[in-house]
Amino acid sequence: MITPQELASWVVHEDERLLVVDKPGDVVCHPSKHGPWSSLVGAVREHFALARIHLVFRLDRETSGVVVLAKDPRTASLLQTAMQERRVGKGYLAVLAGELAGPVRVDRPLGVDTASPVFMKSAARDDGQPSATLFEPVSLGGGFTLARVTTETGRKHQIRAHAQWLGHSVVGDKIYGPDARLYLDFIDRGWTPELERVLLMQRQALHCARIDLGQAGIPAVFEAPLPADIVGFCARHGLRVPVSPQPPL
Repeated sequence: MITPQELASWVVHEDERLLVVDKPGDVVCHPSKHGPWSSLVGAVREHFALARIHLVFRLDRETSGVVVLAKDPRTASLLQTAMQERRVGKGYLAVLAGELAGPVRVDRPLGVDTASPVFMKSAARDDGQPSATLFEPVSLGGGFTLARVTTETGRKHQIRAHAQWLGHSVVGDKIYGPDARLYLDFIDRGWTPELERVLLMQRQALHCARIDLGQAGIPAVFEAPLPADIVGFCARHGLRVPVSPQPPL
């Protein structure tokens, strides 16, 4: 459950049209059956006494970073159209397994992974939707890469699926990591020493570090620094964390 004090501490920006928060990596965006304070959208409605809030850019539960919410339908429509037309700059930081020698652009269609025991999993397949992701190494060390990631499309689990296809899965990823059955083990038994030994982090090391709305008609850039769990992993493995989350997009 989210507390009012926690939610207030996550706010990056607020004005009459927008609310921008730095979401932790253990918070679900969409409302759930457990009440308003169990999700980001529900907690925002309660805390800010809003009749309605529009979740423009969502993140997976275990992905941390910048989330933009619109307070009115007009702003929501403006930003959703900009997203569809690829006029919103989004930049991520991710810790990848293995050392990535140089920048790589993955241009592989994504669709449902029909062979996976996890029904929600995506995979590269020729009959999927066009998808492209750029991975750029920032720092290498200890068999890992801290990478800047830029998405050219917005498919479900795109970064994680493309990272797996590349052979450099996101550290801590229960679905797109060493074995998707680890996710089923987590659902059944929760976090265990066995999972920690294999996955190394309790959640996927993926963070939305920057959103640029300049080309969407809103002259604003919002950033969120890497959270403590990813910074700690980087420190333990000799990975240099950049001072600024992202260069200009």
